[in-house]
Amino acid sequence: MLGRGGFGSVFAGRRKSDNLPVAIKQIRKEYVERQRVDINGEPIMFPVEALSILKVGGIPSAVGTSAVVSILEWYDLEKEVFLVMERPDPCVTLFDYMQDNGGCLEEEVAKNIMKQLVDAALMMHREGVFHRDIKPKNLLIETGSNDPRVRVIDFGCSCLVQEEPYFNLFGTKRYSPPEFFVCGRYEASPTTVWQLGALLYEMLYAERHFDRQKFLNGRLYFNTHQSRDCHNFMRKCLTLDTEQRATLEQLQQHPWLHN
Repeated sequence: MLGRGGFGSVFAGRRKSDNLPVAIKQIRKEYVERQRVDINGEPIMFPVEALSILKVGGIPSAVGTSAVVSILEWYDLEKEVFLVMERPDPCVTLFDYMQDNGGCLEEEVAKNIMKQLVDAALMMHREGVFHRDIKPKNLLIETGSNDPRVRVIDFGCSCLVQEEPYFNLFGTKRYSPPEFFVCGRYEASPTTVWQLGALLYEMLYAERHFDRQKFLNGRLYFNTHQSRDCHNFMRKCLTLDTEQRATLEQLQQHPWLHN
């Protein structure tokens, strides 16, 4: 077992044909959200999690090449749904990677990770997928080389991007954007940007968890160890006003990621 949640469990395994490491996600059927998809003219009620991964390029032919882990198979059984996905090896979650490095990361390491995440987030949104739960435990760091590579996992809270606001909160509450708690609604791109900012804060400041309320009350501070561009990038992510918050496109072009 790799992990367990309220809706199911994830196990490590290997594909018999070629010994490829895989992750097998077991989900109780009543918790599987579905989306109608027409395949060869026939409607199929597809698990949204599997559909999200397929839409953002995590397909079998992309094993090892996509920012999103590939989905290899899925099985719809009587009481459960099983998703079989690529399992990068060796790897650790970003949460464990931070703990292994003393709880926080050097600015250059955090920058490398954030650059990959911004590119991945922009790709997901362009393909119409809203992850909704970007956090350290939903990101893998491949540790097989000196340059850590980021992989995005766990699309259990994902949905399709829509122009209208969302009113039901999914994902981890402490990473949820402040606008939901102020006006009861949120949008895809501003939420993802907020979550990236919270993630960057955790990577740099050794906070076990980003505390949204403390931040909004001015009780979480930036220190002088990071560069001015780094502080500017983080502030643009963690802006209360969604109209003033940076877009994913603006983050991708931010000077901090290119210095």
